[in-house]
Amino acid sequence: MTIHPPKDINIVPFVSVDNMMKLVLNVGIETFLAELADFIEADFRRWELFDKTPRVASHSPEGVIELMPTSDGDVYGFKYVNGHPKNTRTGLQTVTGFGVLSNVDNGYPVLLSEMTILTALRTAATSAVAAKYLAPDDAECMAIIGNGAQAEFQALAFKALLDTRKFRLYDIDARATEKCIRNLAGRGFEIVPCKSAEEAVEGAQIITTVTADKQYATILTDNMVGAGLHINAVGGDCPGKTELHRDILLRSDIFVEYPPQTRIEGEIQQLAEDHPVTELWQVISGDIPGRHSQNQTTLFDSVGFATEDFSALRYVKSKLPGTPFFDSLDMVADPDDPRDLFGMLLRAEKSS
Repeated sequence: MTIHPPKDINIVPFVSVDNMMKLVLNVGIETFLAELADFIEADFRRWELFDKTPRVASHSPEGVIELMPTSDGDVYGFKYVNGHPKNTRTGLQTVTGFGVLSNVDNGYPVLLSEMTILTALRTAATSAVAAKYLAPDDAECMAIIGNGAQAEFQALAFKALLDTRKFRLYDIDARATEKCIRNLAGRGFEIVPCKSAEEAVEGAQIITTVTADKQYATILTDNMVGAGLHINAVGGDCPGKTELHRDILLRSDIFVEYPPQTRIEGEIQQLAEDHPVTELWQVISGDIPGRHSQNQTTLFDSVGFATEDFSALRYVKSKLPGTPFFDSLDMVADPDDPRDLFGMLLRAEKSS
């Protein structure tokens, strides 16, 4: 018996860069970030349902290419992503990506999407979700050290989720800071450009480091971080790439996404393999307290994990019905008889 799949199951919605930008702007950037954060937080609450594995990475002297897979048992998702810090010297992006969602029951893809812009959005949303549980209650000001492609997204996510409006910015390239200030103009921020990282952290209750160089770097020294602060360490996200002095780690309560991946790629690659850390999902689920004292120094050692990309793709898929912000791709062969793929090819030859 010939079994026909449901009509148009071979047609997959594709969100291009152009359509992703239109979708984000149609929803509103801050609304998009807030709603995306809800999806990320919801998936952290069901953490134990997910297949989890450190991303599959192919490293080279120039950068890294990675695959990030996961599944909740019903839907499978993965992201292809690269990280090449030297790309900006030739006018290319440091990070690019695309992602796929598929049905587990039949393996057919149900979404293909760009993930260069979407990764920037989900990274910022995840930072803000973590800060919601870890930052001081009275936090009003955040320092952002590293004002490249991710900086504006971080600022907008913190505003959307925590109503943070005061920012102190520093980058070794003053033009990056100028770019960031220009892009955030008119959005209700109070922004102070700074001439050094030391100046940027003065008076800040939250410090975000989001630099790009693939090296062991010391963006924050121990004497720059006082008690009671929250550190959002975003830039150290692969082996051999860090931003914080080891002594900061030793006196901080450290929160991570998935320890087997973070111990390879995060700030904690500087520490012993048995150094205690807390998984963020445990805090979000209420199993373990996050911030519990005024003098506690908290560190979110963020490297990005596959469930966050899964959440982002799931959110985008939920926003597409009734919109024009996607194209339909004929991605999956659909022969009349599933066993006769070659016959489908022959029929195409006759009709050409």
